[in-house]
Amino acid sequence: MRRIAVLDAPSNLGLRPPTATSVPGCAKAPGALRDHGLLTRLAARDAGCLTPPRYDPGDWRPGDGVAHAPEIAAYSRALADRIGAIIDNGEFPVILGGDCSILIGSGLAMHRLGEAVGGRIGLVFVDGHSDFRHPGNASYVGAAAGEDLALVTGRGQADLAAIESRRPYFRDVDVVVLGIRAQDEYRLDLQAAGIVTRPVPMLRAEGAARSAQWARDQLVDCAGYWVHVDVDVLDPAVMPAVDAPDPGGIAFPELELLLTGLVDSPHCLGVEITVFDPDYDPDGRYAEEITSAVVSGLAPVRTVTPRPDLIAARRDLANQPAARSVPIAPDIDPVVDEPVEVVSSPNGVVTEPDPEPEPDLDPDPEPHLEPEPESHLDPEAQPEPQPEDDPVGESSVEEVVAVADEQFAEETGETGETEERTGETAEDGPEPPGIRLLTRPLGSAPLLDSEPLPATRPGMLRPRPPADPPAAGALTLHTPGLGPAGPAGVV
Repeated sequence: MRRIAVLDAPSNLGLRPPTATSVPGCAKAPGALRDHGLLTRLAARDAGCLTPPRYDPGDWRPGDGVAHAPEIAAYSRALADRIGAIIDNGEFPVILGGDCSILIGSGLAMHRLGEAVGGRIGLVFVDGHSDFRHPGNASYVGAAAGEDLALVTGRGQADLAAIESRRPYFRDVDVVVLGIRAQDEYRLDLQAAGIVTRPVPMLRAEGAARSAQWARDQLVDCAGYWVHVDVDVLDPAVMPAVDAPDPGGIAFPELELLLTGLVDSPHCLGVEITVFDPDYDPDGRYAEEITSAVVSGLAPVRTVTPRPDLIAARRDLANQPAARSVPIAPDIDPVVDEPVEVVSSPNGVVTEPDPEPEPDLDPDPEPHLEPEPESHLDPEAQPEPQPEDDPVGESSVEEVVAVADEQFAEETGETGETEERTGETAEDGPEPPGIRLLTRPLGSAPLLDSEPLPATRPGMLRPRPPADPPAAGALTLHTPGLGPAGPAGVV
């Protein structure tokens, strides 16, 4: 049974000001949801509030990069620390934003976690907009809340997209986008990058529950996944209290089903809720609707069988390098002159041959070393000097490294006992206490990237075709319907 921990992240640094003399009201969202009893109804622990820096765009102008970038970067590091502490405590983090720029902090926390456990962490991006604007497909960038998906997948300026030299926080193949509008401006760019999407028409055709299962199926190679929810995924008819309402969204029951299906898995690592603006909710009715939907959607969190403890997995992985260093460097304990003899001799005993080997090892090891390699070599390959190239010390190193690298091998490279351990015990991870997290596909996932994929660099995406009017009655999925600066209120 997992315990929920609610952390407030009331940052509004990623949005442009609604007017010249006002600031975005989404910073008030955590307080509004708490006023409707969110923590009590979730039976959650209060993890406190991470206070953001002051909102002050100053004299920012288009072309200056992302506004508030230094403040967002510092806040993201602090938020990643807090999320990591919640997960290390064995709890399920629920982050109350704030605007969508808090995804940078969540992504940083997930990248740290993925690096610690040796796998990749995926992202389920539930949002009414793709938030995929970046220098490669827009004339300028400005508001991180309209660019958060681009930033966490490695696109954009390095002070936000590569904090701690981590880029990307989520790989394109590990991202699933749900709930964007059919006419989203950057849908072609998502497809070119290989990011799978399910817009509202398809989500409704397949059903919210099946769409949640479909999203989970896309991330089976990941060690876990994070869920981002922007409430503007809801239709303005039921949720107008957002900075950029866009018709054609889903309803509250569909959002509840999506959440239920996504968190009903031990591999869901946490959820964040963003962009609700209480300034547009004077009587609190929409805050109550969101609170009820979140409480209903997160109900499975407390009943789902928890995955193996991530703290224990980190300890296991932390102990493995020490285990690897013992056979790789056996010359730490003996005297300086002995490591050469230990590596070159087939005997594992080091103490006995210390005084005597110098006069007696000349005749002895040669007959021992020559017949043994020859018995393992083909008769045609005998003239090659391979006995010297295959000493016992080097072969043991290769074996140890091979065993260690099995945890990071791709699925196609796994054989033998590794497949048996990672295959059938993937769903039964909690049962064997000694194996824990390392028995999942986690170990078979490719290693994390530190550089963006070639297709993600600015200017590499092919330009979008001009917008043609759709035929009567036809559903056009790729027609860019928004201006180059993104939806109003986001830039």
